[in-house]
Amino acid sequence: MQRLYDFLRRHPTGVDSFWAFVVLGVSLVSAATPGTRADGTDNVALIVPFVVLLSVVIALRQRAPERMLLLAVVLGLGQLAFDVSTMPADFAFLVIIYTVAATGARWASRTALATGLCAAPLAQLRWSDSELGMGTTIAVTVFQAVPFALAWVLGDSIRTRRAYFAQLEERATRLEKEREAQAKVAVAAERARIARELHDVVAHNVSVMVVQADGAAYVLDAAPDQAKKALETISSTGRQALAEMRRLLGVLRTGEHKEAGEYVPQPDVEQIEDLVEQCRTSGLPVDFKIEGTPRQLPSGVELTAYRIVQEALTNTRKHGGENAGASVRLVYFDDGLGLLIEDDGKGAPHELYEEGGFDGQGHGLIGMRERIGMVGGTLDAGPRPGGGFRISALLPLKPAP
Repeated sequence: MQRLYDFLRRHPTGVDSFWAFVVLGVSLVSAATPGTRADGTDNVALIVPFVVLLSVVIALRQRAPERMLLLAVVLGLGQLAFDVSTMPADFAFLVIIYTVAATGARWASRTALATGLCAAPLAQLRWSDSELGMGTTIAVTVFQAVPFALAWVLGDSIRTRRAYFAQLEERATRLEKEREAQAKVAVAAERARIARELHDVVAHNVSVMVVQADGAAYVLDAAPDQAKKALETISSTGRQALAEMRRLLGVLRTGEHKEAGEYVPQPDVEQIEDLVEQCRTSGLPVDFKIEGTPRQLPSGVELTAYRIVQEALTNTRKHGGENAGASVRLVYFDDGLGLLIEDDGKGAPHELYEEGGFDGQGHGLIGMRERIGMVGGTLDAGPRPGGGFRISALLPLKPAP
């Protein structure tokens, strides 16, 4: 049954042609049967063309509704002119009015309504019954006009319903596209966050391990105790890097491991002192001071502060030279946290802090700016007048509106 229904929906003209054939047969039988016509001509040869053309109107109503409406109007006027009174084929007028109201152009819909409302009065004037009084004639006229009005109202309601459903579908499609776009933005943001974290973790810890490994190789024969200490530093740094990597990559796994406490907490301001001590152990002299009254800050601000200091000290080891030293200042303000990281080394290349890297795709200072932008802070990075490099940042307690 469903297959038959689907077939009929795919072939609407075929269905209309079937009903047109039925109307044609009934109308021809009625025209050929004597005594079935009370008014109008009995000339079958004159009636048949109207019957055939009205059947064509039914058959092609969906394929060319406006043209079939004009044809129906012409046939209606022809019936008035040639005295061909109402017959079963006139059912085509109701059908075409409904079709045009539902699917046709607006001008055609208005024309169909006006023509339908005029059909009954014109028919009464053409084939009036002199025995009926004025009141009865008006009542009959109104009664005959009702089907035309109902046909138009039904068709216009179907048009409105279809437009409503089309609007709902369009809105659903638009919302689906917006959700997909938001999902892509969220995925891109998460990838960028993971990339920043990976860069910070890997760059810092690996640079420490490389420096210690070079030092251990240099003093291995002359000072075995120093070499052993350097290897211990490499081991502890590697474990720390693995722990942070496991915590970071945990966002890509299920949440059950996180609930079990498998991943360590995010770094905060208190761990900056441990970071500085690690850099000192690796051979980078760092002067660390805290100004103001330390207090608990939002986790996003604390993580940002830690990563900025970590990246700045990593850059000092990379670009500062052998005898470079650094200083780190944390200043607690009433409305935020200030950071000042300076070194007296050779300074970073121009391309690093101006264009984001030698290939235009560097991650260090770009990552700093992205992190500070997320908490509504400001960053100033560049060479010092007396040599070396300087990074100044201000992290507000509340993000910028």
